[in-house]
Amino acid sequence: MGKHPREAKEKVTPTTSNDGATELGPDGASHVQGHLKRQLKSRHIAMIRMYLRSIGGVIGTGLFLGTGTALSHGGPVGLLLGYSIMGSICYSTMISLGEMIAYLPIAGGHIKLAERFVGKFFSFSMGWNYWYNWVIVLPAELSAAAILIDYWEHHSILGIVLDLGGGPNRDRLGFRYWVHPGPFVQFHGIKGSWGRFLGFWTVLTQAAFSFIGTEIVAIAAGEAKNPRRNIPKAIKRVYIRILLFYIGGTATIGLLVPSNDKSLGLTSDAASSPFVIAIKRAGIGGLPSTINAALLTSALSAASSDLYTSSRALYGLAIAGNAPKIFTRTSKSGLPYFSVFFCALFCCLAYLDVSSGSGKVFGWFTNMTSIAGLMTWFGINFTYWRFYQGMKAQGFDRSKLPFIGILQPYAAWYAMIWIWLVCIFAAYPVFLRNNWDTATFITYYSPLALFPVMVFGTKFWYKETMIAPGDMDFYSGLAEIEADSYDEPPPANWIERFWSWLM
Repeated sequence: MGKHPREAKEKVTPTTSNDGATELGPDGASHVQGHLKRQLKSRHIAMIRMYLRSIGGVIGTGLFLGTGTALSHGGPVGLLLGYSIMGSICYSTMISLGEMIAYLPIAGGHIKLAERFVGKFFSFSMGWNYWYNWVIVLPAELSAAAILIDYWEHHSILGIVLDLGGGPNRDRLGFRYWVHPGPFVQFHGIKGSWGRFLGFWTVLTQAAFSFIGTEIVAIAAGEAKNPRRNIPKAIKRVYIRILLFYIGGTATIGLLVPSNDKSLGLTSDAASSPFVIAIKRAGIGGLPSTINAALLTSALSAASSDLYTSSRALYGLAIAGNAPKIFTRTSKSGLPYFSVFFCALFCCLAYLDVSSGSGKVFGWFTNMTSIAGLMTWFGINFTYWRFYQGMKAQGFDRSKLPFIGILQPYAAWYAMIWIWLVCIFAAYPVFLRNNWDTATFITYYSPLALFPVMVFGTKFWYKETMIAPGDMDFYSGLAEIEADSYDEPPPANWIERFWSWLM
């Protein structure tokens, strides 16, 4: 039998002075200033992720604002198919991440795992790409909020009150719009199956923006209580949210709004959202503005989650030695305040809305975030493949891990191949005749070019090769992790059982 994960090597505990400054441990190695505290329960992790993409992102900026363009390009079936494929990529990535982070729930998440199982050069690239992703998402959410606020320029609160007396027009739709104007759209007027395929393909990057953020559990792992129990539980719930929010949401949109509705698209007004269009078509007066108000709150909640993630990513970079040490400083309660303040400064990018229009700026941020996020997913799956090879080489018994990803390592390879295909052909519409757009080209392909440049540039700078599978570190930190793990009491009644299942 292979080595059991509990057979950990003894690890020296670092010492820290009262003012939080770094001191040397008995091993002579330097240690970071301050540390995060394990204060997040499973429900906190679930709610952070839910606010980030399942409520704030999916219903707010992901499905609410972005799917209008996706529906007009891909049609109802193209929209559903695109989100389904991206959902399978997301799930493959999450089970790769889950197997690693449930075993080693360390501060810095997948950024530090990349250092252990690939090399410092890869951790450097993963970390800065991830940080870039989340400081761009932050102003994107604020741009979305600007779109939602702009919706009210044409209505008053009095009008909402007066219009709430209307009711539905009792028109039963069924699958009407799947028949006319049809399940797919002939993209850019290109006839035949090729035009329909191109329309479907445009949905994928929009779908990526909606899904990006599910990997937050890795960053939250360093602050999770009882991580060996709570992290696997959070990972196992991912497929439920994929089916319920993403697949169910896009299927519903395709039933409610025809793909040739001239109101669809992404302008500076939330009235172009398929949800608002569907409500108006149903003859429900005033409700679009009421929903708009709720979604504005969701967008702002998602922005706060983005700030959490970007600051923890910067903290992870700092403890890995890839960012200035000042970002390792934490308060007595475990808050990395320098990281939070620095990342908050990027909210100012949302002021681009003033000159270019909130709809256009939101589109730019969506493009950059989608590609940078997919590069993060590629890095996670590549790190997992190395993790898998290392466990195999060192004789680990994977059946003893806290969480085991199904279909591995094939799921990781499936995700990596799809990610590169989506990223390389993400901006193909700009190459069609009379369809060139410089801003679209730059916002799609600059993050894609930056990632390999960072990987190979840093590899050359450090003069480092990938860590051999037999030399990978599967032990450091295990003693502390297992000390934080414990058996929780079983639910006392059906309410607690339901809450435990949900969260």
